[in-house]
Amino acid sequence: MLKGKIAVVTGGSRDIGRAIAIKLAKEGAKVVVNYYNSEDGANQTVAKIKSLGQEAIAVKADVSIMEDIAMLREKTVEAFGGKVDILVNNAGGLFQRRSLQEFDEDFYELVMGVNFKSTVFVTQAFESLMGEGASIINLSSQAARDGGGAGSTLYASSKGAVSTFTRAMAKELGPKGIRVNAICPGLIGTKFHDDFTKDEVRTKVAASTPLRREGGAEEVADLVAYLASAESSFINGNNIDINGGLAFS
Repeated sequence: MLKGKIAVVTGGSRDIGRAIAIKLAKEGAKVVVNYYNSEDGANQTVAKIKSLGQEAIAVKADVSIMEDIAMLREKTVEAFGGKVDILVNNAGGLFQRRSLQEFDEDFYELVMGVNFKSTVFVTQAFESLMGEGASIINLSSQAARDGGGAGSTLYASSKGAVSTFTRAMAKELGPKGIRVNAICPGLIGTKFHDDFTKDEVRTKVAASTPLRREGGAEEVADLVAYLASAESSFINGNNIDINGGLAFS
């Protein structure tokens, strides 16, 4: 489905990002696995991709910093040439649950930088390498539409910005043949929720979901692969929910 395509996945060392990188490789893509903290995870992801007979590299870059974004672009071109077919803006994080009165400017910059600034400027950096038939997939969140849980105001707001940016880029880049869509995961069983969501809350949310379970990272990756492929060639500007029916547009 993606044979010979070049894909860049930010935050590709673990959880949803890792599942996406591996899925794209299974479909035939060569993959740039971006990471910041999880070097071992990135190397494991690359090793898994190579075991599938595909090419991959790991690139350390803080995608909230302009110089690192430029370096990520440079390393991608060095490894795979001057063309990128698939960009997945997956890097993001909650970091801490904080109420309004617990915010400070540094925390604001951290959350907005990793979740929204990275999406904007990684897209800007790679857009010139993309052409007709290329696909950009942004990772938003169910929190973008419902405000998120307690203490996740900035995270939810940053993801809301990602959703709006997705719609705007679909209009701007569509005439060039570049499609831009976002995925809005609900409760997906990852380290994100291991770290930031209490077990009793996860159990309650899963029980409230029509499918009566959490989602899996591989299920998100399957949707990314579809949006990256020509099979979704007329899907553009959408924020697609993947939450088992807990909430829908």
